[in-house]
Amino acid sequence: MDLDARYPALSDLRTRARRRLPHFVWEYLDSGTGSETAQARNRDALDRVLFLPAVLRGEVAPDLATRFLGTDHTLPFGVAPVGMSGLIWPRAEAHLARAATEAGLPYTLSTVAAATPEEIGPLTNGRGWYQLYPPRDEEVRLGMLRRIRDSGFLTLVLTVDVPVASRRERLLRSGLTQPVTLTPRLLAQVARRPAWALGMAREGLPRMRTLTPYTETGKSLSSTAHVGYLLRIAPDWDYLRWLRDRWQGPLVVKGVLTPEDAARLEREGVDAVWVSNHAGRQFDGAPAVARCLPAIRAACDLPLLADGGVEGGLDILRLIALGADLVMLGRPVHMALAALGPRGPSHLIETLRRDLIANLGQLGVARPAELRGTARVSGRSDPPGPAG
Repeated sequence: MDLDARYPALSDLRTRARRRLPHFVWEYLDSGTGSETAQARNRDALDRVLFLPAVLRGEVAPDLATRFLGTDHTLPFGVAPVGMSGLIWPRAEAHLARAATEAGLPYTLSTVAAATPEEIGPLTNGRGWYQLYPPRDEEVRLGMLRRIRDSGFLTLVLTVDVPVASRRERLLRSGLTQPVTLTPRLLAQVARRPAWALGMAREGLPRMRTLTPYTETGKSLSSTAHVGYLLRIAPDWDYLRWLRDRWQGPLVVKGVLTPEDAARLEREGVDAVWVSNHAGRQFDGAPAVARCLPAIRAACDLPLLADGGVEGGLDILRLIALGADLVMLGRPVHMALAALGPRGPSHLIETLRRDLIANLGQLGVARPAELRGTARVSGRSDPPGPAG
């Protein structure tokens, strides 16, 4: 099968993924929170970032290699963490880690994944990042840090924009709980999705196995919360300093939207800032990432990551032009996996590579970083003006 002919864009993979997933799983992957306006703002803000194509530049030899936190990556993007990836497709974390590593990209494993760091770390060949939801108990924290480091993860990502569980009304309506309980309603949905059902029958329903040693509870939680909330704390600046003192490696803080926070994080000694509104899944009143990036770029000298609303190579270039050094993808790679199974993520990575090259050629530049400061941001009725 010619995958490029049948699925040339993320939109094609999204359509197929929706057809292959039970409705409650699709709702888990696709939904935001509230009226989902933060999700829509991410997309709208990206659409307003425009470039002026260059002419008479001759042939351009594309160079997509990107160095970030001391590691060379073949492309300017990586795989973001998604909790309970294993619900979206059986063994999702392993499939995504392998695809990212084979392509020379970073892969980020979530604390609330269905796979443990001991299982995934060895698959990442030093490119593994670990996303930490902050445990409350100090002994649990120390134990988790040892496990993460011993498993081969070199970069720690502290997520700071989830102090409480969000509502995610679509998820509540779907009937999904944590741990997953297949009610008659959900079983009827599963029966209509044989590929997903057979995979889950082989692997078993996913659970948050990293946290199992620290929790022994049969408590059923809503789909917007999980067992991690029984352990975790809303971190503060003292918590960050504790973590900085004990993690001997790059430390990234994820969920930053203001230049003031970015500047203070730089003073506190973090190594990179991840500009994110949690893809619209946490707080519906958050601004779009693309709107926040220029001011954050101006406020600090730290390397910046960004995510939110990316649907193709042009969106990756837009975020880089606004200030990001590396762009992270969560939903897109999971949609690719759901659409095509284990070959899906590699197909999406290749699709994005080709899209990046095509757009760079139109713009007459060889490297994505050359676009920094060249984007024009249009308003609803205003003429295009300089980004930032």
